Amino acid sequence: MSRHPEVKWAQRADKVFITVMLSDSKDAKVNLEPEGVFSFTGTAGTGNNQYELKLELFDKVIVEESKINIGVRSIFCILEKAEKVWWKKLLCGDGKAPHYVKVDWDKWVDEDEDKGAGDLDLGGMDFSNFGNMGGMGGMGDMMGGMGGMMGGMGGMGDMMGGMGGMGGMGGMDEFEDSDDEGQEVTKPADKAEGDAKPEEHGVGTSEKKEAEAST
Repeated sequence: MSRHPEVKWAQRADKVFITVMLSDSKDAKVNLEPEGVFSFTGTAGTGNNQYELKLELFDKVIVEESKINIGVRSIFCILEKAEKVWWKKLLCGDGKAPHYVKVDWDKWVDEDEDKGAGDLDLGGMDFSNFGNMGGMGGMGDMMGGMGGMMGGMGGMGDMMGGMGGMGGMGGMDEFEDSDDEGQEVTKPADKAEGDAKPEEHGVGTSEKKEAEAST
């Protein structure tokens, strides 16, 4: 039986940020349709648990200009809105959003603060383009091919072993850590995980109340 991963979202006038919170995901496949349908499938955990997700977004998006980063801890997407207007909520329809869809307070700004918010700090993430990757539907195959390529570089270790004078290159852990920078933004003390109501954060703005009401 498949499970739903936790999803966090925030927005700007021209973009929507969606983060699928799933660590060490395998065979991750993400698809985005112009009508505003976002879907995800993948496995994670020691038992290779199956996760899936389908979100019908509030409005249309531009697939070719949208970007995705599949990291170790999460899948982060930047979706370009077809119309540069502030969405009232993430999903279309009148119903309440599922419990696993939450506001991403670390990336959230109010509508009247949008122009002065500046660019989001992406921490050097390496993004792929949805349009060029065919909706990222073949991500699992692509990652598998990369694994084979890395496997063919097995002799690299022997070569490096013979380069004793380059001991300073042994800190591969530092390189791995750099990949994850920006994947998770440290939460302020007053935005602890699990908080749900904007008034608990001292927000008090109508935009955040509407966002929380919709999620």
